[in-house]
Amino acid sequence: MSPTPAKPGGTRIPSRRTVLRGAFTAAVVTGTAGALFPLLDRDPAATARPAPAPGPGSGSGATSEEFAEMYRGREIRGTATVVPAGAPADDRVAVAAEPVTEIRIDGRPLHVMRRADGTYLSDVRHYESYPTLLETARAAVDELGTARLAPPAAHHM
Repeated sequence: MSPTPAKPGGTRIPSRRTVLRGAFTAAVVTGTAGALFPLLDRDPAATARPAPAPGPGSGSGATSEEFAEMYRGREIRGTATVVPAGAPADDRVAVAAEPVTEIRIDGRPLHVMRRADGTYLSDVRHYESYPTLLETARAAVDELGTARLAPPAAHHM
């Protein structure tokens, strides 16, 4: 291989390989930054608001979130009830409460899962979490557009 040619002023011209390597590196850094920006730009206090925990003044010890509304021409209903699972097994270990959630869009159930940080995600929008069931249901309606949820599958044994 011959050395990189020099310009008449004595400066060296970068090789094609060096230019392409620099362009590739810049493209990778820019693409990574663009992909991560929406994740890093969020306000963590706004996106990770867990559902309220059972309090001493709640009577039965259960807390709930309940809603029913028309959103973009679709009827959405939902409930989330957090019932304490039981008293601590001993002084050191408390048994966690298990939330029971249900969302229905036009009467058809939408499968919803609760994440460890207290947010929710659904089968329709399973790449993004939402702080409340209502926001989860609205996001599912937005994603569905004019389509309907499939009816629940019959389980055969």
